Order: sequence, then structure tokens, then C-alpha cells
Amino acid sequence: MSVDSTAEQNRQTMEADIVCVGFGPAAGGFLTELTRELAQDGGATLQSSVMPGMPLQVICYERADDVGFGVSGVVSRARAIRTSFPELNPADVPMAAEVSHEEVLYLLDPGKASRRSALVRFADTALRLLGPVLPLKDHAFKLPYIPPFLRKEPGLTFSLGQFTQWAAGQVMGSGMAQIWPGMPVAAPLFEGERVCGVRLLDQGTDLSGAPGDGYMPGMDIRAALTVVADGPVGAVGQALNRKFGLPPGNEQFEWAVGAKMVVELAPGSGLKPGTVLHTFGYPEPEIFGFLYVHPDNLASLGIFVPSTFGSPARTSYRYLQQWMKHPALAGYLAGAELRSWGAKSLLESGRRGEPYLAGDGYARIGEGSGSTNMLTGSGVDEAWATGVQLAQAVCELVRAGKPFTKANLEAAYVKRRRESWVEQEGRIAEKARDGFASGFSAGMLGMALAGFSKGRLGWPVKLKPPHERLQSLEQFYAGRISSVEIERIRRESRERGEPLHDALMDRVGFEPIALDGKLFVSLQDALLVGGKVQAAHGYANHVVFTHPEVCSDCGDKLCIEVCSGQAIYPGVNGVPAFDREKCVHCGACLWNCSRPGPDKTRLGNIDFRSGSGGLHSSQN
Repeated sequence: MSVDSTAEQNRQTMEADIVCVGFGPAAGGFLTELTRELAQDGGATLQSSVMPGMPLQVICYERADDVGFGVSGVVSRARAIRTSFPELNPADVPMAAEVSHEEVLYLLDPGKASRRSALVRFADTALRLLGPVLPLKDHAFKLPYIPPFLRKEPGLTFSLGQFTQWAAGQVMGSGMAQIWPGMPVAAPLFEGERVCGVRLLDQGTDLSGAPGDGYMPGMDIRAALTVVADGPVGAVGQALNRKFGLPPGNEQFEWAVGAKMVVELAPGSGLKPGTVLHTFGYPEPEIFGFLYVHPDNLASLGIFVPSTFGSPARTSYRYLQQWMKHPALAGYLAGAELRSWGAKSLLESGRRGEPYLAGDGYARIGEGSGSTNMLTGSGVDEAWATGVQLAQAVCELVRAGKPFTKANLEAAYVKRRRESWVEQEGRIAEKARDGFASGFSAGMLGMALAGFSKGRLGWPVKLKPPHERLQSLEQFYAGRISSVEIERIRRESRERGEPLHDALMDRVGFEPIALDGKLFVSLQDALLVGGKVQAAHGYANHVVFTHPEVCSDCGDKLCIEVCSGQAIYPGVNGVPAFDREKCVHCGACLWNCSRPGPDKTRLGNIDFRSGSGGLHSSQN
């Protein structure tokens, strides 16, 4: 959705100098740098055009009800963050610790249930045979060498939610910017090709968006500069992509859904604060995992299920639980209790998925701007750095009396970014994940080629949109489950109203998950025990199936299987239904849709719009 600002005249309007969409690490870096400059300047040169005599008027709108809504453990070299806070003491940020120990584990399949190629099976057998002379323990091989591009030591491990709350406190304490959580932005405002602000989401509507009792049109916030920091599935960023497209040769084809937890470790777990474990190889070879240990016996853990994984039935929560039961991790997690749970989509395209970074009246920062580096497995520090670069550019332009045109923003912001380490390392990582389109072994080789050659080499492959990579169940389980049995399992799962994916995993030999009410709980209980899903009354649904006839003809219904909160479920005439009271806003449905609409959109038949609410965690 995009809005022509001249189309309606009956909405309330507010003027600002700069409006920022979304508060995460990118906006945190932007507002931290900008408010410091404003405080030091005192209105001498960084003056407002809408409130003469005052400093720049800066407002940031965040969809979620709290700026620390996300459940995500982070390990980072924290170069940009430490530059912003050179005297930073990790003890000042809840759950933060310096990286003290780092390991990379290749997880073998203890039950031989995962789908592994002949080459991977051969490697697993060799490792087991050589186990007595190798660092092999509990079906896990500890890599004796961590490639320099992957190593985070020395660095920081922290909770993204706790860090963003801390950073927001610094910004708000300056008195130089406003941050408004619980205020979804519906769309950018356009005057021709220029972005002139944003429109807040209408309130008092029914689920389809039609005015109801207490209807209040969303206010138009007009600004000379709109800073787009709403992540990979944000409504404003998507609208800009639709209007302007992507630069020639760039595509956003690489995605992953992360399923994550914060747990309280049992005393005597053996894990010290600052310990970082990276894993790959299990429960399926393509799935990467992490475990980061924080102070006070807390740990963040999770997995990433990528778009290169071709199964047409997948539930990331079950994969997460299966990963936690691996012998190499189960010992550390014995006696642990769930504290928070969450999920998030990750745009893995990185530099190659970069949109236009600037245009007349707007600039893009953070993950949605293609800053994530999938070779190093990092994105928070990169996002923060892009925000800082834009803030420096803004100050430069305002002091020079130059407007926020595309040419000026490219000269001041984009040029800074191109000359920075974010760009240099992003170029190296640009093709690092290509090999996974050809399989796990090719993917690992492609990462090694890109990393050690500084991006000069990579795995040659033509990338496809996620929905074109999906196999049929019969193809995916060929040689393991017959088509007749697959149809029986599909029918029985549908009759019981249970996920098809769970039944298939049980059938191929994955150990069933025994729920203990503490660490291993059902997905719905995780939404209650480890967080609370809320959606404010009076907003339209934010997940929309744009062409119902396409859904009716779809036999996969992957959107149902992949939904992190079970908010998408079977509906009438084969069209999935949506329960916004369960949606955690992970965005996995957007890119996991297996059927493109008639307009041939590259991300399928689902429109992920602006919406309120999401997952609220008591401890993240």
C-alpha cells in the first residue's frame, strides 16, 4: 500500500522534520548519533524548518507496544556499537556480556532420521570412525579452527530486546527525539516520486479495514525526510520496493525464519556468561543453530530454517525442539526452564538484496536496506552502523542548507556507506550463501570459497524465488516414504487438525517431543508461558490472502505449516483463515507462500501489511 498525499483532505496532519519508521538497531544507531549532535548543537545550526528557533523535530513510530518486543539473542563484534558507546560497560545493559569462549559444532544425526546426502553420510561415518582421535563428543564434532570471518571474539553477546530498550532510554533521555511505540505506520506518503512522510494506520475498523465504531483515520505525518528502518517485512519498505523496484541485478530471494528462546539454565550447567556456541548439521543439515550465555544463568538459543530448505511442510518450532534434544546440547539444557519465546524472518539476501538506499525525501537503513552479512552471520552491528552513517549525513546536509533530495542523500549518506566496512564486508558476503541452492555440501563449500577468497570466488548458481525451490512431499521424501503413505498421513493429519510436518518427522524417525511443562512445551503454551500475543482492537488484519482463488487451488498450504504462532489455519473453500490474536509478526508466511498470485509477485500470494500487537515477552 502507498498513498498519494493529495488524494484525501479530511485526515489530521502533523508536521515534523524527520519521521523514522520502526525502532530497532538501525533506528537506534540513527537516533543515538542524531540526538547527540542535536544536544551539542543546541539549535545553532541544526534548526527545525517546521518549528523555527528549535532543534530538528524528530519522531520515531514503532509498531509493537514496546521497543523491546523482540526475543533474539545476539553475538556481535559490536564495532559500531562500541564506537557509539566507547565507555560501554556490558554490566550496564541487561543480559549483556563480553564473549569469553566460542565454539563451532557440527552436529551429527544421533538417530539417523534427517535427510542427508550420500556425501554428508560418508563424512558422518568417517567422523564416527575417527572419533577416538578427533574432538568428537555426544555426536558433535568441534571444529578445531574458527574461520576469522565467523569469529566474534572479542565481542558482545546480548538480548536484542533488552539492548533496544536500553538504547531507547538513552535517546528519550536526551529530550531530542520522540519514540512512540504502539503506533503502526500504514504506508509512505507520496507526492509524485517524492516521499513526503507517512500515514499512520486507521483505527476503529473491522478486520477488513472498513470503518466501524470509533473510526479514526490514521494521521498523516509530513516530513522533509522519512527514515525507513522497519525491517525486511515492514509495510513502508515493501511499498517502496513495489513503487521503485530494486536496482538492476538485485533480488531478495534469500530468507530464513528464526525460532528462538530465552531459558533459565539450571545451576551447574557448566556454561559461563559470554559462552557462544554455533551449530550446523542438525536436525537437518541446512539448519544453523546458536546458544549464547548471558549473566544470571540466562541463555538465548535458537535455529534458522532457510528458504533453501525445500520441504513443502515445515514447522520451525518442532525443529527448534528437536535441536534442543541433541546430545551435545541436552546436557547443558537439563533442568532449564523457558522464559521467553519468539520468531522472526531474516532477509538473508544481504548486499545483493539491497533496495534503492535513498530517494527524494527518504533513506533506508538496517536489515531492510540489505545490510545483513550472512557470511559472518551478523546483522545488528551492521544495521546500527547504517543508522549512524545516515545521521552523520543528515547533519551534514542540514548544516549546508541542502534539501533531502536523492542526489544530496546519495552524496552524503550512500557515499559514506559505500566507503565503510559494512559495504566492504557485504561485498565479500554477497554470494556466500549461493551454494545452498544446490545443497548443503555445495553451500558449505561456497561459504568457504567466498570467505577465504574475500568474495572473489563463490558457487555458481542461478537463484530462484523461494516458492520455486519447493519440492513436492513425494520428491522430498523419495526413497523414505511412499506416495501412498504420504497421502494417508496427510489425510489423517487433516482429520485430527494436527500439523502434517510433525507426523512426517515422527514417521522418518525423529524422536517424539515429550512435553515436560518447563522447557519442552507445546507451541500454544509457549505463547502463554514464554510470551503473550496481543493485538489491539480496532485494526484491520495485517495478513491478507490477495487472490483467494490461488489459495483454493494450492495443495501445499505451507503458510499454515510454517506459521510461528498457528495464526493461519484451514478456512472455507480451501482459503486459509487468519487469527490476528495469535500472530507474532514473524513474517514467515510472506516468503513461504508456495503459490505466486496472477501478478507474478516474487513473494507469493500473501500481503503482509502494517498491524498492531505481536509477541510480548516478560523476559527477553
